[in-house]
Amino acid sequence: MRRLLFLAALLLATPAFADEAGDLKAIKAQIAQMQHDYDGRIRSLEKRLAKAEGELKVARATPPGKATAVASATGSNAAAQTFDQTAPQPSAPPPDAAPQDVVADNGPPPPAAAPTSNNAFNPGIAAVLNGFYVAASRDTQKQTIRGVQNGDESGLPLRGFSLGESEVSLTANIDPYMSGFLDFSMQDDNSLSVEEAYILSKDLPYGLTVKAGRFLSGIGYLNERHAHDWSFSDAPLPYRAFLNSQYGDDGVQVRWLAPTDQFLEFGAELFRGDAYPAAGAGHTGQGTVTAFVHTGNDIDDASSYLAALSYLHSRAENRTDDDGHSFTGDDDLGIASLIYKWAPGGNPTVNNLTLSSELFYGREAGAFDAVPFAQDRFGWYAQGVYQFMPRWSFGLRYAALSTSMPGPMLSGSPLDDFGHSPRAETALLEFDTSEFGRFRMQYTHDESDLKPNDELLFQYTVIYGPHGAHRY
Repeated sequence: MRRLLFLAALLLATPAFADEAGDLKAIKAQIAQMQHDYDGRIRSLEKRLAKAEGELKVARATPPGKATAVASATGSNAAAQTFDQTAPQPSAPPPDAAPQDVVADNGPPPPAAAPTSNNAFNPGIAAVLNGFYVAASRDTQKQTIRGVQNGDESGLPLRGFSLGESEVSLTANIDPYMSGFLDFSMQDDNSLSVEEAYILSKDLPYGLTVKAGRFLSGIGYLNERHAHDWSFSDAPLPYRAFLNSQYGDDGVQVRWLAPTDQFLEFGAELFRGDAYPAAGAGHTGQGTVTAFVHTGNDIDDASSYLAALSYLHSRAENRTDDDGHSFTGDDDLGIASLIYKWAPGGNPTVNNLTLSSELFYGREAGAFDAVPFAQDRFGWYAQGVYQFMPRWSFGLRYAALSTSMPGPMLSGSPLDDFGHSPRAETALLEFDTSEFGRFRMQYTHDESDLKPNDELLFQYTVIYGPHGAHRY
C-alpha cells in the first residue's frame, strides 16, 4: 500500500517538476542573451576609447597651424566656447574679459581640439543700434564748453531725430593664445570708422594680460566702456571737455592682476598720440602714455566698491579745432574714481543702486595760436542710478568744471571762460525690455556754454548677436 501511494505521489509531481525545469531553462537563456549583448557593447566602447586616445595623441603632436588638416583627417570634435552672461544668448568670448584659467609655469597649454565644421572658425557678430530724438531750447551743435579747446566729439546729439552712434562688432578666439576684437562705429552723417581693432592675450602666466591695436584706454571708470554701456545717454561734462568724450588710440596695453584676496590691478599703456587731447603722433609715434591702478572688494553680501587712480600724459602737435585754432604742447591729466554698488542679497534683478563719482585735475601748457600759455583745469561729476523695480530705473547726475585764466593775450579765445563755470544737471528715467533692449528719457539743464540750454532726449538701444559681458 505504501508503495502504491508513493508511486501515485511521484506521478502527480512530475508535471510540476517539468514546469520548473522549463522556467529555469528560459531564465538561463535570457541571462546568456544579456551577457552577449553587454559583451558587444563593451567591445564597442573599447574601440571608441582607443580611437579617441589615438586622435588626442595626433592633436597634441600637431602644430596649431595644421589644425584644419588634422580635423579633416580624424573628424575630432571641439567643445563649444561660451562666456558668462546674465541671460542665454549666442555664445562668443568677451574680447575684454580677463583670462579665467591661468596656466601654471610648467610649459604652454596643448592646442585646442579641432572644430567639427568650418563655422567654428567664424567670429561672433553683434550689433548695437542707438536712436535719438532731442528737443532743445538751443542748437546742440552750436553749443561749446567754455574754457577748453573743444574736440570734434565733445558735443551732444543732434536736435530732432538721429541715429546716434551704432556699432557692429566681431569677436572670436584666434587660437589658445589670443583672441581678437573688431568694432565699427556708424555716425549720424553715415560715416563709418574703426572704433576698436585689437588682439588680446589669453592664459599668460603671473596674472599678465597684453592688448595691442586700436582700443579705448583703461583710464578712469567710463572711458573703456562703449557708449551703449553708459548709465546716461551722454558722457559726463569732464569727459567731454578733457577727453573728447573718451580717449582711444593705436597702441599697446599691459595689465597685471595681483594674486591677492583684495582685487588689485595695475595697468600701463603706450599710444601713438593721434587722438584728442594728443595730436600729430608726437615723440615719433609714441605721443601718449597712461598708467592706472584699480582696487575693490565686497563690503558685505549686498554691496561692493571699486576705486581707481589714473594718469595720462600726451603730446599735441598742431591740434586744431573746427574754428581753426591751434595748440601745440603737453597735456597732463589725473583721475580719481570711486564706485559703490548695492543690491539686496547680491541679486540686482529686482532692486539695485550704483553710485559713482570721479575727480579730474590736469594742466595744459604750450602755445595756443602761437601764444605761450599754461592752464590748470579741474572737473568732477557725481551720479546715481537706482532700479526701484524690475525693468525701471531712475538716475541723477551733476557735473562741473573750471579752468584758470590762460593770460591776457588769450582773452576772448576758447580758453577764456569769461568768468563762467560750466556745469550740467541731468535726470533720467529708463525702462528695460530685457538685458538687450532699453528706452530712456533724459532731461539736462546744460550751462557748459555762456547761455544755458534745456535738452529733452529720448533714446532706444538694442543689442543683438553674441555680446560680451559688461564690466563692473
